[in-house]
Amino acid sequence: MNRAAVLTGIGSRLPSRAVSNDELAASLDTSDEWIRSRTGVGRRYFAAPGTATSDLAVGAGARALASAGDPAVDAVLVATTTPDRPCPATAPLVAARLGLSGTPAYDVSAVCTGFVYGLATAAGLICAGIAGRVLVIGAETFSSILDPRDRTTSVIFGDGAGAVVLRAGDPAEPGALGPFDLGSEGEGGDLITVLAGGSRQRLSGVEPGPGDHYFTMAGKKVFRLAVERMSHSARTVLDRAGWKTGDVDRLVGHQANARITRHLAEELGIPPERCVSNIAEVGNTAAASIPLALDQAHAAGGIGPGDRVLLTAFGGGLTWGSTVLTWPVIARPGDGPHETDPHERAGVRR
Repeated sequence: MNRAAVLTGIGSRLPSRAVSNDELAASLDTSDEWIRSRTGVGRRYFAAPGTATSDLAVGAGARALASAGDPAVDAVLVATTTPDRPCPATAPLVAARLGLSGTPAYDVSAVCTGFVYGLATAAGLICAGIAGRVLVIGAETFSSILDPRDRTTSVIFGDGAGAVVLRAGDPAEPGALGPFDLGSEGEGGDLITVLAGGSRQRLSGVEPGPGDHYFTMAGKKVFRLAVERMSHSARTVLDRAGWKTGDVDRLVGHQANARITRHLAEELGIPPERCVSNIAEVGNTAAASIPLALDQAHAAGGIGPGDRVLLTAFGGGLTWGSTVLTWPVIARPGDGPHETDPHERAGVRR
């Protein structure tokens, strides 16, 4: 193969409202110490009322396009678990708001693995010659599906968006995405789920229960499976790329839980100082977690040109996936990943 998808731009957006552990603990039977010790989360960001996933996606996408130095792309992909509506997809709206009306755009639904699946899909478009440049966005407003009374989920997740621009290039150049490994296991679909709202529930003839519209997760089983599937997937792509674990300068796993990241690094034999983690500052942002972590690390100098980077994720479906790249030189215009929500500027508070 003489054509590859090459990373050429990156950007992210967070809502302006930070929610501390103490704020959540005031309404839950928990504490800052309990949350930090079990998840690693210190705070997360929640979107204001009236803000949707597409709003964060547009912000991150605009920054990624500016970073790439070219607003034109041939396709827009949005990975999300929390689309603006069940129908239509969120991506066409995002494309239109970015001035890309007429560009093919569609959503990718693989929960926390969605961004890696989106990268693989974009790479396929580029390698097949269908597209020369693709904008891939991971965006979530997970606060919209969390049960505020459930401390096992409501303390972990947050809202945000991250995006990258990929262009056609040479497989040997910096930024070229390496081999991919993707997988799924539908038998475990009930471990990470929202029971109500789809055709299964609507056509069952049974009214949904009071908590069926909220996100649920079987934490202990998910913990074990996440480490197992991500470590196996990561080793697979390292073997395909001809890398050893000692060659990895930065491990960027899905920011599910600080303990999962730690166990994953131990399983792979990668020193903890080589792990990129932002879960303490933003929580688990699902499909947005990897691009958001990459953008923040890039801005802070935690990832630099020439670094060999391993990406791996695990999410509902069950799904998992990994890829590698050598970090290129990327411009990062602007002043940071935060976006002041227009509703909050008007004085509305969540």
